[in-house]
Amino acid sequence: MTRVVLSIGSNVGDSLAHLRSVTAELGDRVISVSPVYVSAPWGGVEQQDFLNAVIVAEDPDRDARDWLVFAGEREQAADRLRIERWGPRSLDVDIVVCDDVISTDPELTLPHPRAHQRAFVLVPWLDVDPDASLNVGSDVRPVAAWLGSLPDDEISSVSRTDLRLDTPE
Repeated sequence: MTRVVLSIGSNVGDSLAHLRSVTAELGDRVISVSPVYVSAPWGGVEQQDFLNAVIVAEDPDRDARDWLVFAGEREQAADRLRIERWGPRSLDVDIVVCDDVISTDPELTLPHPRAHQRAFVLVPWLDVDPDASLNVGSDVRPVAAWLGSLPDDEISSVSRTDLRLDTPE
């Protein structure tokens, strides 16, 4: 059985519907899903705010590569265009961690190499797994500790909404 933590985000089109498409496709493989957060864009590209969430899912028939394929299929179904790094997107599905897999493959780097720097990943992740930890190189810390190491403005750029992915609007 593989357990995966997915970070999902959108700021183009019907962002909530894009996020919900991921949970709908996962169906009963979803173990938990965070509330939806609104966050300032990350990476310096001028654009509108994102809707973000974190999903924990399990599937006995998928490995890390299969989850990567799943992520790409969901992005493609949402007509994701890769025009500008860290630019606007209809749907972004990132694998944060998959079991205890460590990978330096450029196509599948695990754990996600920048998750520990992104409050829009860490904050909702804590909602679904308050005891989670994250490896960054040889440094293993609780997700709460990684979040606490971020600048206040990074943390304050993430706000919980009343939106949910497990119920219709």
